[in-house]
Amino acid sequence: MGTRILVVEDNMTNLKLVEVVLRKYGYEVLKAPDGEQAIETAIREKPDLILMDIQLPKISGYDVTKTLKSREDTADIPVIALTAKAMAGDSEKALAAGCDDYISKPLDTRELPRKIQSFLRDI
Repeated sequence: MGTRILVVEDNMTNLKLVEVVLRKYGYEVLKAPDGEQAIETAIREKPDLILMDIQLPKISGYDVTKTLKSREDTADIPVIALTAKAMAGDSEKALAAGCDDYISKPLDTRELPRKIQSFLRDI
């Protein structure tokens, strides 16, 4: 089984873009369109890394991250926030919620795989 990455994204265009990029690099892609499914999928599947949109239906990416980081079985999964919220202070808010890093949208499709690879080397 290859490296599994959970992509939590409610925008289907963004989800497809990330999926295409990740599959090109040989990653297995798990998907969740909202915060509830993100928590369920992360607990059930134990992905190697999570790419977390912050503005999600039902439960925000901040709250999903806090929930996962508070659980013993998911606390060690790296979470990289993906968000269009590139305002001052947003990266700090994502990090305070437990995200391990932050990437703003629109995504740089060359930078995304580099950032993922650097996290996966550390685990």
